[in-house]
Amino acid sequence: MSFDLAQTEVTVREKRLKSIIYYQGKASALADPQNADKFACKERSYSQCSDCAQMCASTITYFVRDAAVVVHSPMGCFANTPLNDTQFRNSALERGQKPDRVRVICSNISEKDTVYGGIKKLEAAISEAYERFHPSVIFVHSSCAAGVVGDDLEGTASDMKEKLNIPIIPVYCEGFKSKIWSSGFDAAYHGILKNIVKPAEKKQKDLVNIFNFLGSDTFTPLLGKLGLKANYLVPLADVRTIEKMSEAACSAHICETLGSYITDVLEKEFDVPKVKTPAPFGIKWTDNWLREVASYTGKEDIVEDVIASEHQRIQKDLEELRKSLSGKKIYVFAGDSYAHNIGSVVADLGMELVGMTTLHHDMYSDGGEPGKDTLTELLEIHGEIDNFSVCNKQPYQVLKLLEKTKPDVIIVRHMNMTILGGKLGIPSLLEGETNISAGYDGVITTGKRIKNLMETRGILKTLAEYNEFPYTDWWRKEENPLYFEKGDKQK
Repeated sequence: MSFDLAQTEVTVREKRLKSIIYYQGKASALADPQNADKFACKERSYSQCSDCAQMCASTITYFVRDAAVVVHSPMGCFANTPLNDTQFRNSALERGQKPDRVRVICSNISEKDTVYGGIKKLEAAISEAYERFHPSVIFVHSSCAAGVVGDDLEGTASDMKEKLNIPIIPVYCEGFKSKIWSSGFDAAYHGILKNIVKPAEKKQKDLVNIFNFLGSDTFTPLLGKLGLKANYLVPLADVRTIEKMSEAACSAHICETLGSYITDVLEKEFDVPKVKTPAPFGIKWTDNWLREVASYTGKEDIVEDVIASEHQRIQKDLEELRKSLSGKKIYVFAGDSYAHNIGSVVADLGMELVGMTTLHHDMYSDGGEPGKDTLTELLEIHGEIDNFSVCNKQPYQVLKLLEKTKPDVIIVRHMNMTILGGKLGIPSLLEGETNISAGYDGVITTGKRIKNLMETRGILKTLAEYNEFPYTDWWRKEENPLYFEKGDKQK
């Protein structure tokens, strides 16, 4: 759980946080700090699909306003860039900001380059990015191909920095280095902390860092009730704003998976306190979050009045939603920690959480104490979750988990998993925009969305009758969804 900004790379999550990619059992066993060394992150003998740490790094670096990115890879690692361009524009408009676009170039290394090295192409791509975009910084993403051949990103970045007189920042996000995609967030943040963030010249007592994805502006009105300002990072910020993040009164994030590394380093290296309570999802978590933010910003004298006023404001809508949704069965499938956030909201709505699957699980969190994380906090407000699993988006496994628990609704963070719910006749709520479920209004918004969604059950049930899955009868009858985690000869 240590960090060292002098290091070229941040330690991957399997080693730093003892993260894992599969588990099935009770949530309490996974949350028990005594079991931290019990569950190891091993390979499965069959995997239906996967993702890459480079994609997670791109969600941070692609959306810095006056930066450019060079992806040192074959063209295939570059395929999602047009989608990011649309996201950049739409999210900026959603926050009332000037729309922008990604500035990304691929070095397009070939088979020959993976034998003889691709440094010449990398230098050419960096020069092209500088001439084309005139950025304040250039991020250089490493890829599996570049990592295997051993191209010297650090040396090249240093040489090009002297030539162009702007920071050239290596981001070591090769997919093969970690089974945990979220290691890509850490790689991007490590490069930012090492090369951009500066010690504070002065402190802004009313400024709160919010480490966030793209999305709507939820935190400005929430913090505004305390007379504070939200400093959204890193997407949609410019380099100057990123340089000065050390001036904030404190740092918070929407989930530990995204923001625990950078907030921990900011606290220890730049004297910016880290908000340690869970993110403000659900009423109790929002209460506690506001109280801790108030303690760092000198707002203790008004925070209780704000909390009481907010409770009263949403009370009528909350009671009506609880009457409609009480006892309905919910299954949550999302990234580690953000899934726990959704569980907190579900508990406030009086719904039954019949199961939860996270894409990975960090046995520790950066700078956290053993046994003090969002899963532990969720268990305190919800109670035991008997059907808790960890699965990095394997549809053949999730199918069995959903068939076993038979939820009324599933809530998912990633679009492709909504399709699986639809094929089973289960309404699926997409949490693609994380901010709208935050705060007191987020509880009400989520409840209304679920209530409306349940009206689609009839048509989905009909569609499910005509759906066929591509799995064999043997797999459909196999009772253990973790069969391939125990080896293909396990009986």
